[in-house]
Amino acid sequence: MNENKVVVNFCPTGMVPTKKMTPHIPISPNEIIEQTHEAYEIGITIAHLHAREESGEPTWKPEIYQEIFEGVRKHCPDLIVCGSTSGRKFPEFEKRSAVIELKPDMCSLTLSSLNFMRQASMNSPDIIVELAEKMKDYGVVPELECFDLGMINYGKYLIRKKIIEGPYYWNLLFGNIAGFQATYSQIGVALNEIPEDDFVALAGLGSDQLKVNSSAIAMGYNVRIGLEDNIWLDGNKIKQVTNLDLVRRTHKFIEDNQKKFWSPKEFGELGFYNRKFRV
Repeated sequence: MNENKVVVNFCPTGMVPTKKMTPHIPISPNEIIEQTHEAYEIGITIAHLHAREESGEPTWKPEIYQEIFEGVRKHCPDLIVCGSTSGRKFPEFEKRSAVIELKPDMCSLTLSSLNFMRQASMNSPDIIVELAEKMKDYGVVPELECFDLGMINYGKYLIRKKIIEGPYYWNLLFGNIAGFQATYSQIGVALNEIPEDDFVALAGLGSDQLKVNSSAIAMGYNVRIGLEDNIWLDGNKIKQVTNLDLVRRTHKFIEDNQKKFWSPKEFGELGFYNRKFRV
């Protein structure tokens, strides 16, 4: 890990925010491509992408993901493209893993089941292993998503068993009601469990995004940002934010802390580009 450079992991859409919640959320492939391109021009390293139906409902369909991936790669050729294999809506392996066959650079891999405020994300051990093995077969690097200490421990177990191979990139998410809370004590304990040579990004959910992002950059870690995790500029939920607002704010934090932005090309060439798609 380079403590002087910051990976900006951009998560524009997610599965939860709707147009009714915020008009700024990108839903259609064109909206997602456009906002990702605009964020890329400001400076993002990774685009963590979800797909939606025309109705706004989350979808697993590879043809929709393919349209998004092709548009992003056209306008942002060196950007690291990450697809979602979330189990919040689609428990079947075939649906969750279809995006892997499109050969993005990375795919999310949540390392256990968990509860959100209103729904569960089911991730049984066999599904996690099958997803990890399919990612390896298609040259995709897992984005290791952890909401509690048990997930970190299971991720390290899969690494020891060589089911997951490096380079290792961890997303630690703080602020979920049934997981890590955004306290400095819990952040410190979580970070202490990650091997020092691995790459770590911190995310804050909802009103915790500002605190966690700014703390991560100050401490020399990477960040995950975007409307997937938070739709408000302030903790009091007075003003809604846009994805580009969040990217600009992150770059101000980087500048204020005398850090540098980690360009996608430089980071991708460390082993995060798809091993079979990009030669």
